[in-house]
Amino acid sequence: MKTALITGASSGIGAIYAERLARRGYDLILVARDAAKLSALAARLEASSGRKVDTIAADLGVQADLRRVEQRLASDSGIAMLVNNAGLGAVKSLVDSTPEELDTLINVNVTALTRLTRAAAPGMVARGAGAIINISSIVALKPELLNGVYGGSKAYVLALSQSLHHELGDKGVQVQAVLPGAIATPFWDRAGHAVDNLPAEWVMTPEDLVDAALAGFDQGELVTVPSLPDLDDYNRMEQARHAMAGNLSRNKPAARYVTAA
Repeated sequence: MKTALITGASSGIGAIYAERLARRGYDLILVARDAAKLSALAARLEASSGRKVDTIAADLGVQADLRRVEQRLASDSGIAMLVNNAGLGAVKSLVDSTPEELDTLINVNVTALTRLTRAAAPGMVARGAGAIINISSIVALKPELLNGVYGGSKAYVLALSQSLHHELGDKGVQVQAVLPGAIATPFWDRAGHAVDNLPAEWVMTPEDLVDAALAGFDQGELVTVPSLPDLDDYNRMEQARHAMAGNLSRNKPAARYVTAA
């Protein structure tokens, strides 16, 4: 029996992933801070899908809670998919944010995601099968849009996913990074900027986002940008990045940096 563990699962994108994956025949382990919401969602999904749904009430910014989720990932051989969806947003500038706010964001968006991935990956490699879906953001490509630390954290998620694909792709582990734009979820309220303040043409429903992301997953995409009309735009950027690779490390500086003695 295959099981998917989903973080940030009590509402928004995570809850839709739970519904869609239950329909696909996955048992579920739902992780979020709000135990009451988790229990209600689990009961509804068990009734509607007939799948087994466990819950773990955990704040991934708290080390003891994070360790409990890590232990489940490392010890449960039935876990075939990890959806790293939990994350914190920020719209305030760097200078207007407190150090504590930035620490909390990095702890959840970067440290927790990395540790959970590290907990899940060895078992998947040993079994020769598994999937890791990391929810990044379009700000990984356009960090000027929001708080730079948030953008940096999502760029990290993208880079980690690309590296994991290189490391694990031939070992039976499928990796996908999903780059949503603005999604109509409680994320914006928590970040301090109501989604109603955004232009309607920017905002996608979480249902459309997850359905598009899973379509990309089914197509074997490493990076899925659900809002992007022309995939060739992204592919050209990737081709340019790879084309530079041979010139990124050389034994002499480029001529423009060489000054006359």
